[in-house]
Amino acid sequence: MTDQQPWQWDERTWRGHVDRVRAGRSLRPASWPGGARVAVALSFDSDHETIPLKDGETRPGRLSQGEYGSRAGAPRVLRLLERYGVPASFFMPAVSALLHPGEVRDYVAAGHEVAMHGWIHERNMRLRPAEERELALRAADTLERLSGTRPAGIRTPSWDFSDHTLAITRELGLRYDSSLMADDEPYELLADGEPTGVVEIPVEWIRDDAPYLTMDRDGASRPHTPPRQAAAIWRDEFDEAYREGGLFQLTLHPHVIGHRSRMAALRELLRHIDAHEGVWYATHATIAAYVWEHA
Repeated sequence: MTDQQPWQWDERTWRGHVDRVRAGRSLRPASWPGGARVAVALSFDSDHETIPLKDGETRPGRLSQGEYGSRAGAPRVLRLLERYGVPASFFMPAVSALLHPGEVRDYVAAGHEVAMHGWIHERNMRLRPAEERELALRAADTLERLSGTRPAGIRTPSWDFSDHTLAITRELGLRYDSSLMADDEPYELLADGEPTGVVEIPVEWIRDDAPYLTMDRDGASRPHTPPRQAAAIWRDEFDEAYREGGLFQLTLHPHVIGHRSRMAALRELLRHIDAHEGVWYATHATIAAYVWEHA
């Protein structure tokens, strides 16, 4: 069967692949806390040096780009969030947390969530199941030790979701995942058609800064969108979520968004959001808990 091409699969085979991890019931609540019109979930993937390290790149140039995220980007992000009183979720590879334990403490002290994002931003699809599991368990223990709280959720590195990721997520007892893209609103994950109790806080590449603003001098990635134009896309995403009474979720990276001109665009976006009545800012963990209880 493994030697067959997709067009040779029988229905049981292709349905089996599709149904392995699937969107279940919608967890969009009838209302948000306090009668809010929209929920806003801001998140930051604090990858820092793990972006080059995951590929075995150890030279100072690439590592310094990651170091910028912790040294300059994260403090700017924290100041901006404090200015607007916004709680956020910081998804952090364990190696990044070990390199910057003070940053983890700063997140916690400011009331933000620290959640899982792999060990060294590894690519789960290239790992054996036992390797993926061992790294996940080690990462959870590391973040708990550094942050003082067991992580409630996970975002897989590069949103790389293997055939075994959901089972590992359930073994860890995590409340939610934020790596998949089947809806704009939260939903429950199914495993082979069965409800899992795991909440999905969905992501999307159009609500991520990296596709618009990443630079790789040795590859094809080149920043092709001015920061304010990227923020205009996110503003439209927020406006439609507000109109529908749903969730606006955004994924950013301190080493990407944390540069001065890009922070200016993020500041404009937050100013736009904050000008609306009935905005509920919450961490991914808080939203996952709320929708599970109120959907």
